[in-house]
Amino acid sequence: MSSNENKNVIKNPKPPFEPKVKGPELNDRDRVNDILAMEKYLTDSFNISAREASHPDLHDDIMTVLNETHQCQYGMYELMFQKGHYKLEAEEQNKLDQAYKQFDNYSTQFPYSSTNIH
Repeated sequence: MSSNENKNVIKNPKPPFEPKVKGPELNDRDRVNDILAMEKYLTDSFNISAREASHPDLHDDIMTVLNETHQCQYGMYELMFQKGHYKLEAEEQNKLDQAYKQFDNYSTQFPYSSTNIH
């Protein structure tokens, strides 16, 4: 790990056969990235379709496809993460606690009790 790299970075190594400099040809990353972009577009479109569907059976069918599309999108993200094309950064626990406390305090502004939500 280089001195410039944050110790909280969570990532996988990139495949050894992947070139350091990207050429004009399509590689595996390009193909998966294209599928990921398409799945994101589809989830957005099916979200609108589900919201606008007026027939219960049609709504149920669209919700099924929407869920499957979200699962596929997540699978593509996971594949890219495993291949080292995405990285995450772990947050410090005190910052997480602070954000939780801030948003938990907002719950006093809700017009209903959190114990009534099911």
